[in-house]
Amino acid sequence: MSILIVDDNDINLSLLTTLARKASCIEAVGMNDPIDALYWCVSNVPDLVLLDYRMPSLSGNEFLGIFRKMQGMADIPIIMVTTENDRAVRKQAFSLGVTEFLTKPVDTIEFSLRVRNLLALRMAQTLLADRAKLLEHEVAQAIANVTARETELVTRLARAAEFRDPETGAHIMRMARYSALIARNLGMDAQWQELLLKAAPMHDVGKLATPDHILLKPGRLDPAEMAIMRQHAEIGGKILAGSDSPLIRLAEEIACGHHEKYDGSGYPRGLAGELIPLSARIVAVADVFDALSSERPYKPAWPVEQARLYLQQNRGSHFCPRCIDAFLGAWDEVLAIRNSLPDPVQHHVHPLSARTLPCACNN
Repeated sequence: MSILIVDDNDINLSLLTTLARKASCIEAVGMNDPIDALYWCVSNVPDLVLLDYRMPSLSGNEFLGIFRKMQGMADIPIIMVTTENDRAVRKQAFSLGVTEFLTKPVDTIEFSLRVRNLLALRMAQTLLADRAKLLEHEVAQAIANVTARETELVTRLARAAEFRDPETGAHIMRMARYSALIARNLGMDAQWQELLLKAAPMHDVGKLATPDHILLKPGRLDPAEMAIMRQHAEIGGKILAGSDSPLIRLAEEIACGHHEKYDGSGYPRGLAGELIPLSARIVAVADVFDALSSERPYKPAWPVEQARLYLQQNRGSHFCPRCIDAFLGAWDEVLAIRNSLPDPVQHHVHPLSARTLPCACNN
């Protein structure tokens, strides 16, 4: 701990320094110029200040007014040592943050008791602040651990769905990054962007319940098969429903809503416009674009410009206009994401007459 003594009288300064050392076993820092003392406080935080009132360059109250506004100095105990008995002066000093007064000539016993008491108070404040910081760190660590487990759960569920679906892991990563890109360009905060990046891969988790003969069928689905396929959105929402986790709740929104269409013609609930959660509107754009521009066992990849045209043509019908504008407005970044995460080469593509788009988008 440290004690700062500010007094323009060298004799008083020497006396107070000696008394402080005897009372606390701390070698005090003595300064006869309050301005120098303030400069010292820029890089040092005392645990107790003994301050003279009458000084030529700055009065004790002027020193107080500056000191209390300095970073980290709001709670430092200050004893003003003075011959001044004017109540108005003392009242002003209290209003500026002085802790206690000692009257000159100082009583050595009273001086020792007050110094010890205020240093003990300061130590208790410091320990309490340290414990608060420790608790804050422990809470942050606990939250980080829970978040890590949630992220792991989401990742594992997404992988489980991926193993049953002909889509590749690269598709999952690309569409998640496209989604985060759209969110950023819509002005969403960084925390929400990060949540979306983690939640987007869960969009098709409901396909865990889709029978293989439908999910992996190379040709066009008939109406009955399509009805079963479309159940994956509602099932995905049910799998993820009821969580207190912001990440899982967002994943639930996406899983249930990413096949809704802006004009209300989508499924499972036929929501329209802004009634569709923003997360689902974003993922709808990212997912369809990547599905169009990627090769699947039932179709070849569309050229990216053709996929882009499809998005533009369906702006305001299938897709949210704001999401389309945010996506296409960052086209160079879209292409960079696509090129950085290529699909593995496939050699089993069926003819275009198989399950062609827009049916593929409706899966």
